[in-house]
Amino acid sequence: MDYGFVKVATAIPHVAIADCKYNAQQIEHLITVAEEKGVQIVSFPELCITGYTCGDLFAQQVLLEDAELALMQILNNTRQSDIIAILGMPVRISSVLINSAVVIQKGKILGVVAKTYLPNYKEFYEQRWFTSALDIPETCVRLCGQSVPVGNNLLFEAPNVTFAIEICEDLWSVIPPSSMLSLQGAEIIFNLSADNEGIGKNNYVRSLISQQSARCLAGYVFTSCGFGESTTDVVFAGNSLIYENGSLLAASERFTLKEELVVTEIDVDHLRMERRINKTFAANRGNNPAKAPVRITLDYKEKDTEITRTFSPHPFVPSGHEFNERCEEIFSIQVAGLAQRLVHTKIKTAIIGISGGLDSTLALLVCVKTFDKLGWPRKNILGITMPGFGTTDRTYRNAIDLMERLGISMREISIKDACIQHFKDIGHDINIHDVTYENSQARERTQILMDIANQTNGLVIGTGDLSELALGWATYNGDQMSMYGVNASIPKTLVQYLVRWVAENEMDAASRDTLIDIVDTPISPELTPADDHGEIKQKTEDLVGPYELHDFIMYYFLRFGFRPTKIFFLATKAFGSKYDKETIKKWLYTFFRRFFNQQFKRSCMPDGPKTGSITLSPRGDWRMPSDASSAAWLREIELLPTNN
Repeated sequence: MDYGFVKVATAIPHVAIADCKYNAQQIEHLITVAEEKGVQIVSFPELCITGYTCGDLFAQQVLLEDAELALMQILNNTRQSDIIAILGMPVRISSVLINSAVVIQKGKILGVVAKTYLPNYKEFYEQRWFTSALDIPETCVRLCGQSVPVGNNLLFEAPNVTFAIEICEDLWSVIPPSSMLSLQGAEIIFNLSADNEGIGKNNYVRSLISQQSARCLAGYVFTSCGFGESTTDVVFAGNSLIYENGSLLAASERFTLKEELVVTEIDVDHLRMERRINKTFAANRGNNPAKAPVRITLDYKEKDTEITRTFSPHPFVPSGHEFNERCEEIFSIQVAGLAQRLVHTKIKTAIIGISGGLDSTLALLVCVKTFDKLGWPRKNILGITMPGFGTTDRTYRNAIDLMERLGISMREISIKDACIQHFKDIGHDINIHDVTYENSQARERTQILMDIANQTNGLVIGTGDLSELALGWATYNGDQMSMYGVNASIPKTLVQYLVRWVAENEMDAASRDTLIDIVDTPISPELTPADDHGEIKQKTEDLVGPYELHDFIMYYFLRFGFRPTKIFFLATKAFGSKYDKETIKKWLYTFFRRFFNQQFKRSCMPDGPKTGSITLSPRGDWRMPSDASSAAWLREIELLPTNN
């Protein structure tokens, strides 16, 4: 657990209304189970020691004394436990009663957080029994024989995380306490809630928590009451939600009759990076009007526990019900960007090199969709196929079929004779298939495209993708150059899914077959001759490594600024047995070596639309000197253990 993760849990026990002794036993059981799972901080629902729906029983001395005795029982029976537990209970302060969250560890009470905003409308009557944190002058309370801090501004500072607490309705306020607490340093917010159910309410709650965790750049752990609460007027479904910067990590099963424990890990390292980058967050900190927080230091022993979170091996690819919507959105951004560039330049001809490969196919589909949107004839798109020494029948046929089926203008210009003459001019042996042999072909193709654009008053549409830019897998002043690069922020793994999505959703059966075959064709620049069977011999992934690995590395390096050791760890989790540690280490080293060495190609990359959270444009997302050294990153990779 040395990669910035904090293991947290939500616990929803069975409750018996007003039976504090029974409730304490259920709480103790779940604390024990959570600790066995390596949980560091576990949160329970609002008023879980008494039950939330006690009503006017909260005014009864017996209930309040039983609640304190139950807490003493929990403290005594968990004094050997290192885990931090957050429990809900009513607490007396002088002559008033507060709805509170009590933080305990190793038999000690670390602090008592009072609820700030007490709902008193519709089915809620909390002001009938409780006093708001805003109306209590005390900063300490005597509880279970211990004198402890009390308030709504407590920050709990553990060795690897700072957390804070708000209670149910606090989140619904215009400016939730968690906003101020986050600006003061809280990285995880725990919310003890008694959130009753209603039609459509769960979606609203999820949206609210997602936005608050994103706005605060924080983890948000929401735990709400479940089975056992009174159903006289309302029903509690037992709703647990754990978010990290807007993304849902884990959720409970609602309406279950069983106790629940939901465990996951919040990546605090990730949250800190986001806060460092987000200067709006820093500016807000300087303007935070809240009073200074009370900081409570606590400690626990680090445990070597297993990460339960899962990590997608394809983080750029949308999943689940979002897939179609996201693919359409990405494609629409590409189309809108190209449309604006064409309208602005008053150029009504697009020039694009068609290889029969993935990238040029996606770029052509974007061009077609753009011209359709503008109401321009597809014949104004000029697709040029330029067979060379490595072009195979499969890619050539796919290129021709695709252009014919899409109804664009076509030209075929072989680059062989021009390259042979060029080899003679520079004194290069045509039988030596080195970088000169390959790059000459790439530059010849770019020269053809640029010159025909001049002839036709056209715009050369770039086909290179984000993965190629990251690895520098492009010929400088060859396929690296264009007049507008529509794929500039689309990684290779996403290109494959986008082309397949277009094939399945936008095309007739014949076009669909061609597109699916293109998706299934091995990725290759086809710059060296085919094998004896006419098949692709030069396969990109054999040379630079699997694109899915490189895209995974790129995502966590550029999006979160993670160091190689953490990316290596995440990759072993994401890919499982597909790649062994030695293989991951090899391509991790390749990625960082090439990424630093090839920056000069990105420093002069053409314009192109940003579609996601990562681009490498020097005008926006990535500004890096071409002379930067990769030594520190490579040294760290060299020390990675590879024993399985």
